[in-house]
Amino acid sequence: MPQLHLVLVGDISRCHDLLSRHGLLTHPRVRLLHASQVVSMGDKPIHALRHLKDSSMRLSLDLVKQGEASACVSAGNTGALMAMAKCVLKSLPGVDRPALVKGLPHIRGGRTYLLDLGANVSCDADSLLQFAVMGSVVADRVEGIARPRVALLNVGEEEIKGNDLVRHSAELIGQCPALNYIGYVEGNELFTGKADVIVCDGFVGNVALKTAEGVARMMGRMVGVEGSRRTFIGQLASFLLKRRFKTLNPDQYNGASLLGLRGIVVKSHGSANERALCHAIMLAAEEVKAQLPAQIADRLETVLSDRDQ
Repeated sequence: MPQLHLVLVGDISRCHDLLSRHGLLTHPRVRLLHASQVVSMGDKPIHALRHLKDSSMRLSLDLVKQGEASACVSAGNTGALMAMAKCVLKSLPGVDRPALVKGLPHIRGGRTYLLDLGANVSCDADSLLQFAVMGSVVADRVEGIARPRVALLNVGEEEIKGNDLVRHSAELIGQCPALNYIGYVEGNELFTGKADVIVCDGFVGNVALKTAEGVARMMGRMVGVEGSRRTFIGQLASFLLKRRFKTLNPDQYNGASLLGLRGIVVKSHGSANERALCHAIMLAAEEVKAQLPAQIADRLETVLSDRDQ
């Protein structure tokens, strides 16, 4: 992307040689910003908020708040990132709790957006309604789906199935004219393309996502095992599996967006390789182009005004 400029925030002295080796010290579209602190994976969010104000994570979010950067991409501590992002950038009007969303590939060739993925382990029905609205905006503005189909993740498709939270949420979402609500979907329908947006609380969403990623990586290892066999059948199976696995490789879908903030924040896997991290950066760029926070704010304002009437 010729218009993309990067601000690399961190301990510049520790990575000086690496940056120099790749010609980034003097690159015209790369800016370096030194940070004297770092948020470790073991730091608690409250500690990071109070004591790590010169960390790379905090400085990156400050750049977004000050308008010096359009988005923040971080592979750091998820809990600390969510806490810092909410503290620094603040929530949009009408958003009680920001949510993590990720686009998952489905068999029809598109993406299904699943949220929440762990930002909120426990939720109420109003929060799930907000998640549905925000997810619908992402599917519309980023994926280009004019009227996204919204579903709730449940243990069955019948109306009587599910706990009180799911049934109450179904009632609220079903009454919202701004949403194209299609009812419940089950876990085995995540990748069928039946829905464009699937809503759940953060506990359920995180388990579903980690399970899906684990299956995809297991398939990747199976490809390697088959490829190591010297029989014709083994080599043929490896060839066919590799072609299919390319569409399922989690690296191609790295990056979960923290929705509901007055700025764009994308969380990358901490173990992401170069390709995966590039995907997270491109995702952030797509959301900047779509003006996602403003679009979410406008849609939420419409939904809330309709509910008040």
